Amino acid sequence: MDLFLTLAFLFFIGSVCGWVLELFFRRFLSSANPERKWINPGFCTGPYVPLYGFGLCILFLIAALDDFDWIADPRWEKAALFAAMAVCMTAIEYIAGVLMIRVAHVRLWDYSQEWGNIQGIICPKFSFYWAVLGAAYYFFIHPHILGALHWLAQNLAFSFVIGMFYGVFIIDLCHSVNLTAKLKAFAEENDVIIRYENLKAHLRSVQERNAQKYRFFRPFHAHVVLTEHLHERLHEMEQAVREGRDQVFLPLPSAMRRHKK
Repeated sequence: MDLFLTLAFLFFIGSVCGWVLELFFRRFLSSANPERKWINPGFCTGPYVPLYGFGLCILFLIAALDDFDWIADPRWEKAALFAAMAVCMTAIEYIAGVLMIRVAHVRLWDYSQEWGNIQGIICPKFSFYWAVLGAAYYFFIHPHILGALHWLAQNLAFSFVIGMFYGVFIIDLCHSVNLTAKLKAFAEENDVIIRYENLKAHLRSVQERNAQKYRFFRPFHAHVVLTEHLHERLHEMEQAVREGRDQVFLPLPSAMRRHKK
């Protein structure tokens, strides 16, 4: 039970902190947001990115291996830990990316322009960033985890906050799955893969251009139904593909077309 509560707490913290990290990355560094607008990141509507929640749980479990002294030289042991963290985080990123593309025909991120990328889902540069984040977690966060859990046990009000988080998270997840099902249906109908990040940026630019109110926590809200909006913009996106410009839709790979019913 202690391990379960620990992982539940870490998933909450990792999801929220990951959302903040992604928010600033998309605002200042992401190529899919050339206008440098504030755009709600992630798959869900609320302020959390589940991939980071799972990742923080994995980092906690790997960092716990440090107690076993499985490598004599402490420097090599730390290097092995950070390498294992990078590999595991990259694996989580790859699995999540592949599942979204294969199952939902949605690309949540795109590393196609990065050196050494694999299917545009993972690349050496971001694997290095995972290693850096793993090291930061190990030195600055992991030593305080048990103390934080002790504080949590003595402050039931915060336990209530975590319970509320999971309640809202489950509702939000159901909403996001329903939205993704609509995007999948459109993608299958038109033999495309939808770039999630680009779609959010595109919808925001359209709403601002039409003097419509932009809802940060409801980025897909529009005055017309989302699928109708996508159909209206499909020709524009096909033109962007031909011209090699950054676009919301990517052609569906022929291998995936062969498996369509």
